[in-house]
Amino acid sequence: MTAQNKIEIIMTGPLMAYAADQLKARFIVHELWKAEDKAAALAELRDRVRGVAGGGAHIKIDGALFDALPKLEIVSNFGVGYDNVDAAEAGRRGLVVTNTPDVLTDEVADLALGLLLSTVRQLPQVDRYLREGKWLAGAYPLTTSLRKRKIGIVGLGRIGKAVAHRLEAFGVEIAYHGRSRQADVAYRYYPSLVEMAQDVDTLVSVAPGGDSTYHIINAEVLKALGPNGIVVNVGRGTVIDEQALIKALQDKTILSAGLDVFEDEPRVPAELIALDHVVLLPHVGSASVHTREQMGQLLVDNLNSWFDGKGPLTPVVETPWKKA
Repeated sequence: MTAQNKIEIIMTGPLMAYAADQLKARFIVHELWKAEDKAAALAELRDRVRGVAGGGAHIKIDGALFDALPKLEIVSNFGVGYDNVDAAEAGRRGLVVTNTPDVLTDEVADLALGLLLSTVRQLPQVDRYLREGKWLAGAYPLTTSLRKRKIGIVGLGRIGKAVAHRLEAFGVEIAYHGRSRQADVAYRYYPSLVEMAQDVDTLVSVAPGGDSTYHIINAEVLKALGPNGIVVNVGRGTVIDEQALIKALQDKTILSAGLDVFEDEPRVPAELIALDHVVLLPHVGSASVHTREQMGQLLVDNLNSWFDGKGPLTPVVETPWKKA
């Protein structure tokens, strides 16, 4: 295909070279996040761009962007979560939105278990204790344990089920909260998150972002969890009321928290950083070379499949698409 015949797309943020190089080999790629005047760049590209490769939170992919690109057909988003894309608005306009499910499930589930164990057994704090020479003066204080803990999973989707499967090996009791009961699992279902928090002592949130999950883990839920309670979040930061969590940790309403995601990334509240009894990670759930390459490949494959006339591979639920 000659350069004159190549389809034009935009990238809203940087992607790994593994994916970006493939896109540049097939398409004319415009790196919109680099433009000093993005409005002027969009105006110049208005009638040419047919696809978007969405990466990171550099540029909101919403109605304003759709208005600016009337020839747009597809948004291929990097990540299983796509709260950076107004998928509902895209669906109303007949635009296809895809994400990258499944390929990061195991990596995030592994990280969730590592974060849970690190929080329960205070592994980062123990590591610092040794490095600072404090072991010479005495043993590290005893920690809490995973033994006899009851785990409530918030959001039993693909990743939530993978987390639950791993937890089964630890012999803990598992329950879950979500929009509806799932017939294919034996774990106890709670339609009320507060009621589940009352009956468990550990919450592992794998819930996606968006209006329906905004601040569902709030002061009432944290109080119900109790003074032995631990909260782990590998889903989206907006699921937790961060200020309520900080207060609950400061007041010892709950015991601890392990967080890989935050409300206003990459900005993390100083009050959280100041708490030594929490574990904080910089959103690294899927951040291995292997998994990020798989995610990038699926982003590329969705664009290739669409422009080859074969339809999207992994359309999101808001996308009005049915396989032929």
